[in-house]
Amino acid sequence: MSKHPAIFSREGNRVVWRCNQQILWVESWGSDCIRVRATTLPEMPRRDWSLLAAGAASPEIEFDATIARLVNGRLTATVDAKGRVRFFKAGSPEPIAQEIFARTNHPPARTFKSVGGDLCHVEASFTAYDDERLYGLGQRRHGLLDQKGCVLELTHRNSQVSIPLLISSRGYGLLWHNPGLGRVELGRTQTRWVAEATRLIDYVVMTGDGYAGILERYADLTGHPPVLPEWASGFWQCKLRYRTQEELLTVAREHKRRGLPMSVIVIDYIHWTKMGEWKFDPVNWPDPATMVRELAQLGIKVMVSVWPTVNPDSENYAELERRNLLVRTERGMNTFIRFTDTNAKHTVISHLLDSTHPEAREFLWSKLRENYLRYGIKIWWLDAIEPEMVTYDHDNVRYHAGNGVEVGCLYPLLQQQALYDGMKSAGEADIVTLGRAGFAGSQRYGAAIWSGDIHSTFEDLQQQVRAGLNIGLSGIPWWTTDIGGFFGGEIDTPYFQELIVRWFQYGVFCPLFRLHGWRNSSLTHPESCDPTQGGPNEVWSFGDRAYGLIKELLQLRERLRPYIMKQMAQASIKGTPPMRPLFFDFPNDPGCQAIDDQYLFGPDLLVAPVLHQGAISRDVYLPAGAKWTDAWTGEIIEGGRTIAAEAPLEKIPLFLRDGRQLPIRS
Repeated sequence: MSKHPAIFSREGNRVVWRCNQQILWVESWGSDCIRVRATTLPEMPRRDWSLLAAGAASPEIEFDATIARLVNGRLTATVDAKGRVRFFKAGSPEPIAQEIFARTNHPPARTFKSVGGDLCHVEASFTAYDDERLYGLGQRRHGLLDQKGCVLELTHRNSQVSIPLLISSRGYGLLWHNPGLGRVELGRTQTRWVAEATRLIDYVVMTGDGYAGILERYADLTGHPPVLPEWASGFWQCKLRYRTQEELLTVAREHKRRGLPMSVIVIDYIHWTKMGEWKFDPVNWPDPATMVRELAQLGIKVMVSVWPTVNPDSENYAELERRNLLVRTERGMNTFIRFTDTNAKHTVISHLLDSTHPEAREFLWSKLRENYLRYGIKIWWLDAIEPEMVTYDHDNVRYHAGNGVEVGCLYPLLQQQALYDGMKSAGEADIVTLGRAGFAGSQRYGAAIWSGDIHSTFEDLQQQVRAGLNIGLSGIPWWTTDIGGFFGGEIDTPYFQELIVRWFQYGVFCPLFRLHGWRNSSLTHPESCDPTQGGPNEVWSFGDRAYGLIKELLQLRERLRPYIMKQMAQASIKGTPPMRPLFFDFPNDPGCQAIDDQYLFGPDLLVAPVLHQGAISRDVYLPAGAKWTDAWTGEIIEGGRTIAAEAPLEKIPLFLRDGRQLPIRS
């Protein structure tokens, strides 16, 4: 090894740089991945929030008079004397990503400003490239696939999920390994990551063979999802809400009487005695064991809603408070959410279980095991786990893991871990939770995510296509929407009846296939819209024409389930999302780059959902390098062109790749 300045040293698998009261670590972390950490504290904090063990990668490390170089498989990082880090893919002299060099401070790309104690406001800035396209970053409502030019908040809200994994068209992924409040600015002059309060800058850069290779490396870093249980690929029936055991059973019986497939039926909120007791109200749910047995005989599993909120009048509140298992405030009253509750005559001001506390996770599972699992209920709907709050003053939130500004995005991940660990401890293998939020690594806990409380409009349907593609590119392969949207659907209107059919057509080709919604919620007549129940939301509720078309779509999903399960196996093995943009499989076709309203569902099926009211045709781009068969007519079309596809209400445009055979037509 040649002589090098004293600012460089080697410690095991890492290059260490020290200068100007800053410590920088650059190290291998699994195959083709390099982790970068920097701090102004005397010692580097060691927190592996989302990351699994680094593995056995042995990098090549060398120094010369002005630069340190670390090579880990297909990825190389260099550190210059000023502490700037750059990343190169094997065989390329041009960097795929690099910390910015447009400033005169030292080091130029990383800034720290104390905000008290060991916490700093930090920024890490990278060179922006005009032709770079940027994907992933969780689930957003902006309706964009390519997020270049966006400024994105790094926190969770209802319908916004922050998973700070950026996937670049330049051939790399970057995980901003920070669970705190912040933002990412995907600007024209720079890409800048900001954390409001943290002890360190921490990010991982990864590369691989195309987009699939990058996501495989990410799955290696943060955990591969299990294989989706076969039952979960079917149809899930849900509404706001079934109030009684008999009402739910009546719907399930009618579904089966009509010969309609159903895999899961959902018991939504306010089925409990009080929030924070996590058990059935015996008045409305008198015999859960018998209910579950009857549904099992019909081939239907039960999912139950689990909220993290705790009513101060609940039987568990005193113990949770005494053991410090509730989220606290730094100042003011220790309350977080105002909501209705079972038999409450007024709004209840509730507390939150602290899922970042290991004992709180164990406590929650003990109640779920006692009050649900023993009846045979094994599927969990983790609602409001952002967590929902009246006011998102994260600096006033104190978790067991730290202040909310520093660690708040961990909350849903650890709620999902609570259920996963609990199910494993009970000997269960098929583990599925459905959450309204998640974080990097949620997929390893069998966590599906849905897109939250969206509106029943064509504009929201358009947003869902891009949101679903980006969350797949964020390492979450199990995803779904409320078919038909949640708010505002008036079931007797022509607008909604058209919308529900188009949304069902899209839903067939989503990883999970689930109907939900607060129907008639925009109506003012109490008899039309119970504020805790809403209107009917069964597939026969939307008029005869819509029902006839939806019946066919339910059967289409059933025919496709073997194909879907093959894609779910690939998601588990490789981290490949079942639903992905065209450029994922056709990176060499420039025509695919701008397409954001159609997608591939697995490698063989191109889906072009109809997203506009009144449309009876739509343009469809067929990627070059393949021949495409119209799944409805059998016409074979050479790729590399845009066609006008017929799309009457009865039809969603679908195309099969290179002669593949799928049971689209009955």
